[in-house]
Amino acid sequence: MEKNLSAVNELFAGVFNDILNIEEKVLKNGVFNDVSVSEARTIEAIGMYEPKNMSDVSRKLGITVGTLTVAVTNLVKKGYVVRERCVKDRRVVNISLTKKGRVFYRFYDKVHSDMIKEITVGMSEQEVNVLNEALSNLSKYLIDKYNNIKRGEAYV
Repeated sequence: MEKNLSAVNELFAGVFNDILNIEEKVLKNGVFNDVSVSEARTIEAIGMYEPKNMSDVSRKLGITVGTLTVAVTNLVKKGYVVRERCVKDRRVVNISLTKKGRVFYRFYDKVHSDMIKEITVGMSEQEVNVLNEALSNLSKYLIDKYNNIKRGEAYV
């Protein structure tokens, strides 16, 4: 069992790093080479259709509104995002994707969906269900264990 857990640990770490590297390469070598991985995640968090306020997006990304403001400023300059003050409450800033931002969103979503399709090629429905359950368990663990940790605290 210990040997299997060690192998799972190595695979998990390797896959995590591979995904990050693949995303970075796809962005750097493609049409959207002006978008960083963190900016791509920001675009993804903003979403396709409804404008979102800065607080909601920062919460979804797990970053401060100040950090998001810097990212959004860069994305506005690059033409991917637009900022608008809320008509009902001028203190609230809503952000949404421009046409260029929506095109990028679709591209980035396709990169991920192609990855998932490739991973599951040749798997039975039962195997896909087991993979789904394992990833759901991992996600739940990470959220339960680490979601409420304040900045600067140790992840132990």
